[in-house]
Amino acid sequence: MFRFKAFAVRQDRCPMKVGTDGVLLGAWARVEPQDECFLDIGTGTGLIALMLAQRSVARITAVEIDPGSASQARENADASPWGERIEVVCSSVQAFDPGCRFGLIVSNPPFYVDSLTCPDRGRSRARHAETLPFAELRDAVLRLLAPDGRFCLILPPQEAARFIGVAAGRLFVSRCTEVCPTPARGVRRCLLELTRRPCEAPEKGSLTIASGDGAMDYTPEYRRLTRDFYLKF
Repeated sequence: MFRFKAFAVRQDRCPMKVGTDGVLLGAWARVEPQDECFLDIGTGTGLIALMLAQRSVARITAVEIDPGSASQARENADASPWGERIEVVCSSVQAFDPGCRFGLIVSNPPFYVDSLTCPDRGRSRARHAETLPFAELRDAVLRLLAPDGRFCLILPPQEAARFIGVAAGRLFVSRCTEVCPTPARGVRRCLLELTRRPCEAPEKGSLTIASGDGAMDYTPEYRRLTRDFYLKF
């Protein structure tokens, strides 16, 4: 079990465990007071859905294709203070048809394309884009995103550029934060926010997680971003 300040995440039945990427996205995604409903594509343990529930009063739908992960995400939601606001749906997002659109959609998507797949089928599906190619993720977002909504995701730099290319002319970057583990290691992740409307001057930023190699050398900006969640902060 992974314990946060306001909730805990059980993950023994989930191929993909709690990780820094999910925490970054759940803390970084912009939440607006007028938002009424959010969608988490590929919720896994339910981590990001729980973080968004903590940060808002919106109703959250969490879609997950893996039955074991979906059932555990439901249990994690029920054990939290916000279970009544979180709906977990066991489905592919391609088949998901809620009859409404969402003000915020988030996803920590599978992104490996050319690398070898993992022998663990569940972990392979969670990591490799075979079940959710970027073009199909784009199409799902276009179908489910409200006219003035935002789509937020986290990807490595090369895959982020590839997704931006796949979405070109249909979804437009409005905010981008490049994430470095330490100053010496360079950019390893990109946090992206995309909307339906072109943005003349997208907001660009950077975030360094740790100032050195020490286990607790976290930067002030990373502490500020995640302090409402991590027990260590």
